[in-house]
Amino acid sequence: MKFPLISLVAALLPALILAEDPTAKAIFDGSTLNGWKGMGGLWKVEDGAITGQTTEPNQVPFNTFLVWQDGEVDDFELTFQYRIVGGNSGVQVRAYQTPGSKPEEYRISGYQSDIDSGETYSGIVYSEGERGILANRGEQTRVTDGADGNPKVEVTARLAESADLQKLIKQQEWNSYRIVAQGNTITNFINGAKFSEVVDDGARARRSGQLAIQVHRWDTPMKIQLKDVMLKRLPLKDLKKIAFFAGKPSHGPGEHEHRAGCLLLADQLNAHFSKQVLATVYTGGWPNDPTALDNVDAIVSFTDGGGGHPLNYHLKKLDVAMKRGVGLGCIHYAVETTAGEFGEKFLEYIGGYFEPNWSVNPHWRADYTAFPKHDVTRGVKPFATQDEWYYHMRFRPGMDGVTPILTALPPKETLSREDGPHSGNPAVRAAIAKNEPQHLMWVASRTGNAGRGFGCTGSHFHKNWGDDNYRKLLLNACAWIAQADIPAEGVPSPALTPEQLAANLDPK
Repeated sequence: MKFPLISLVAALLPALILAEDPTAKAIFDGSTLNGWKGMGGLWKVEDGAITGQTTEPNQVPFNTFLVWQDGEVDDFELTFQYRIVGGNSGVQVRAYQTPGSKPEEYRISGYQSDIDSGETYSGIVYSEGERGILANRGEQTRVTDGADGNPKVEVTARLAESADLQKLIKQQEWNSYRIVAQGNTITNFINGAKFSEVVDDGARARRSGQLAIQVHRWDTPMKIQLKDVMLKRLPLKDLKKIAFFAGKPSHGPGEHEHRAGCLLLADQLNAHFSKQVLATVYTGGWPNDPTALDNVDAIVSFTDGGGGHPLNYHLKKLDVAMKRGVGLGCIHYAVETTAGEFGEKFLEYIGGYFEPNWSVNPHWRADYTAFPKHDVTRGVKPFATQDEWYYHMRFRPGMDGVTPILTALPPKETLSREDGPHSGNPAVRAAIAKNEPQHLMWVASRTGNAGRGFGCTGSHFHKNWGDDNYRKLLLNACAWIAQADIPAEGVPSPALTPEQLAANLDPK
């Protein structure tokens, strides 16, 4: 059956509307490769466009990619203009580093929205390094796993004839491309027409991963250019998204391992709670990704704090997210900010905070023998850890909306230091003299919306993530502020191997 060309061109209007969508944000600045990395000698900015090029003296023996460094993509719309002269290229989405390859090779596997200088492949959905073609041009397909272990690709609808689609492409000129990933469906549009769509129900389906642009291995000289690269996040309709903000290195080995701690928690959630939660990690304290807050359900900050807290510098953006009900969790030093504007916001967002000259930060062993009945404590058994357990937090008046989760009585020896911004003050000394139990972890609900928060003062020492009950408690808290349903036995998290615990530690 032939499809009239006019019906394909009619689909152009939505693409033009999308280009003016204020929620779509630029992830290429038009003049530098800031935020992108690839093999040297292959990539540059030319004509205001990301440009990848191979020549006779500049060959490459394998497919290599320019990889976006500022985040991963999950459910999204990506739009850009492209031009290709010679060879084959494509844009990788929800992808990952090819197993066995070297980082400096920038070899990437996974979904690819194809771009081709010929007349066959532009617009197909390809599985680079994995399963091959998942949807040809003009096809809507469903992918499952065949009995032989190979993918089973079923064509569920014909969208158009490939030859008619090819007529819409301007060879060696600029064309518009739109990639839409929602749930397990990936759809490609070129110049406003739907070229292909795949519903991936296979075991290798991926919901998030890297974004990258391909330079094809050497067959013939090629040049690929992309400009006006715009990313729009889409809500994850079936999952709760948790973004971990990992701080920069600041202490000695095994201490304040922000990146390793966040990656560990995110990996546990993605491995064992993937039917409810999708977790991603941003490093550096605050994301460079301009879309980072757009489709999150919760943010977990594990960073240095105080006056230099990364959240302090982005309070306006954070406030917009909090007002729409995004959860916020703060771990260890990230619970500390300064009194005044920042402290008041922390009270609003998470219910409490470490206030200098009021709270203290000694190292001591805390024993937790009982817990309140709460979703966050599900499956958690008594435990004890030696840590830098901050206490004497500043809480909302009357503990309004705040539920203590970890409570203990610090020994008087924890106040052996002289008074100072973090070491002691008359108020905390009076509280301990009266044997007042101290709340070291808490959860809070916000007034006026469904937002939730938590604060946990422990986690100075990375090794404490190896305690199954402490780890489960924090995983429960992360899921709870995202408003996921916590199982009766808590978020699953099998005992860690030494290799898992030691993974991703900061180089010292």
